[in-house]
Amino acid sequence: MAEYRVKGLSCAHCTQGLEEQIRKLKHGQSAKLSYNTGKLTVDDKVELDQVEKILRTEGAYIEKAGHDHSEAEHHLDHANGSTKWKYLLAVSAAVYLLALLLQDRASDIAVIGMYLFAMAISGYTTFIKGVKNLFRFQFTIDTLMTIALVGAVGIGEWKEATLVAILFGLNELLEGYGMEKARRSMESLLQIAPKEATLIQNGTETVVPIASLAAGDVVLVRSGEKIPSDGIVIEGKSSVNEAAITGESLPIEKAAGEPVFGGSLNNEGVLKVRIEKAYEDSSLAKILHLVEEAQETKTPLESFINRFAKYYTPLIILVAILVVFIPPLFLQGAWHEWLYQGLAVLIVGCPCALILSSPIAIVSGITRNARNGILIKGGVFLEQLGRIDTIAFDKTGTLTKGEPHVEKTLVYDEQRFYETAAAIEKSSSHPLAKAIMREIEQRGITAVDPDEVETVSGRGIRARINGEVFWAGNEKSISHIPIPEEIQQDIDRLKEEGLTLVLVADSQAVLGLFGIADEIRDESREVVAALHRLGVRHTVMLTGDHQKTAAKTAKAVGISQYYSSLLPDEKVEKIKALASQGNVAMVGDGINDAPALASAQLGIAMGKGTDSAIETADIVLMQDHLGKLPEAVSIAKRVNRIIKGNIAIALGLKIIALLLTIPGLLTLWIAILSDMGATILVTLISLTILLERKPSPASRSSL
Repeated sequence: MAEYRVKGLSCAHCTQGLEEQIRKLKHGQSAKLSYNTGKLTVDDKVELDQVEKILRTEGAYIEKAGHDHSEAEHHLDHANGSTKWKYLLAVSAAVYLLALLLQDRASDIAVIGMYLFAMAISGYTTFIKGVKNLFRFQFTIDTLMTIALVGAVGIGEWKEATLVAILFGLNELLEGYGMEKARRSMESLLQIAPKEATLIQNGTETVVPIASLAAGDVVLVRSGEKIPSDGIVIEGKSSVNEAAITGESLPIEKAAGEPVFGGSLNNEGVLKVRIEKAYEDSSLAKILHLVEEAQETKTPLESFINRFAKYYTPLIILVAILVVFIPPLFLQGAWHEWLYQGLAVLIVGCPCALILSSPIAIVSGITRNARNGILIKGGVFLEQLGRIDTIAFDKTGTLTKGEPHVEKTLVYDEQRFYETAAAIEKSSSHPLAKAIMREIEQRGITAVDPDEVETVSGRGIRARINGEVFWAGNEKSISHIPIPEEIQQDIDRLKEEGLTLVLVADSQAVLGLFGIADEIRDESREVVAALHRLGVRHTVMLTGDHQKTAAKTAKAVGISQYYSSLLPDEKVEKIKALASQGNVAMVGDGINDAPALASAQLGIAMGKGTDSAIETADIVLMQDHLGKLPEAVSIAKRVNRIIKGNIAIALGLKIIALLLTIPGLLTLWIAILSDMGATILVTLISLTILLERKPSPASRSSL
């Protein structure tokens, strides 16, 4: 498949027509032309000359290889085209106003000449395309407008015909501006990728394109430069802004041995980074590719509107014919009057606003979320997110941090408990030992080296310190000593609370114990509360942990329902059961929860850009927390509301205008103003999605 950038696409309906014509070419069945991105994908075997010939019918063209414009040049081209069109419309409007002023003072021929001139410079492109389509029996917006213009001139309505041409030209300009604004917002997001890198080879620095970098290369990243691809810091220390990847505005400190993302910005200092992935395999490249693809997917609603528009335009022509002929033939109406009404019906019938009701809103919604580090893989998933009423969460690593921490400590021997625990656990790599050492370090206690250490499988650790033997582990590890009733009660109570216990003892008594749990994320409770406020009726937790731990976590974060002791296949069954009762999204880390994520109607993964997270889910939270999830749901709901509102505006104004034909009150002025008004409204309303709002408390608390 070959991919080309197409410029000059003026409307969604026209773009759809061009795609249909290209698909009729030999080998063209799989062709895709996206109005949202201005991108054409077509089989290599298709004759490009034939494609270009079809594109020229709508004033569009393929940007040639070797003319790979920069972002600034691309926008300059668009601005120049818009300026030229604005100039023509301004001249046309000035001539039109002059003709109005001279209507009763100059000759009819002079006034008509001015109207024709104004009409020609503002409506010539519409007329040319409309005539071509008419001869091909292709009923597009341009066909409708051409028939209306010719008819209005034919019955001597020069003033109205000229106004129709000017306002329709203005309408197309505003329509193009709205989509260009959404495209530009998306393109600015796609510009975050660095272009070059400073490669270090044999002590020599060389500036190279990032596409030439391979795994194992070492690059130098100075202050203010972007990190070219995913890698590991091997030298230097600095703060790095990862907003391009995660949407987080606060910088993160990086030092030797720590991972960095391509596209993130080095704030100060100099870093040497060993590249771990070629750029095309990096998190940033995958994100940008998926965001670009997301613009090209059509939602079921968009597909329906496009199918509807295909039959809608011929239907409007049929209605206009009936309006022209039925009253004069059967109701003694005047031919001139009803021909005028029929022409007005054609203009009202333009489906511009209807077709625009969805794509600008969808692109704006995907862009807003991408800015926040939320990757939505297509408009269909954005639409689904706005309809979700049930969200199922994995526990470990999602609602919790996925690493144990000491939640409670009971000390029975103040002098020896912490020092003994520190000596025993300092050399262990077990997650529970690390949690204990973090707790001890916070207390400023220095660990001594034990004489000898032995790990006892299924029990814990036995160590000799200064000639005396000590134990640290579960209850089995201290089975050699009697446990007083009050200590046993403490043990039972902490176990009831869902804590994992590590007991420290000598050969005669328990010195104390640590109650350890998986630490709940700070933002989890507020996120769940925010989702409930947004209309998510059910929040469910699915976990492999035992019932007591699950109950404790669910209560702490405000989850309304939970299921514990689940195997991966049992999680899938629970998701399917929930899906039979509503619209379900599953939130997990994208690694352990792949089956459940895949079986849910919407899979949402969090994983700070891990490959598995990006590949598994429909939506990826690039942060390592849930803080941005409520805002993503809020944006999705807003997009859905705006699309429905846009459809209501587009159809509502047309219905009102068409009803004016019954008493014969519909004029060409009202017709074009209703069509243009609807287009302007749906465009402006859709673009409001791009406006940033104050972050939610959950989002702020997670920063």
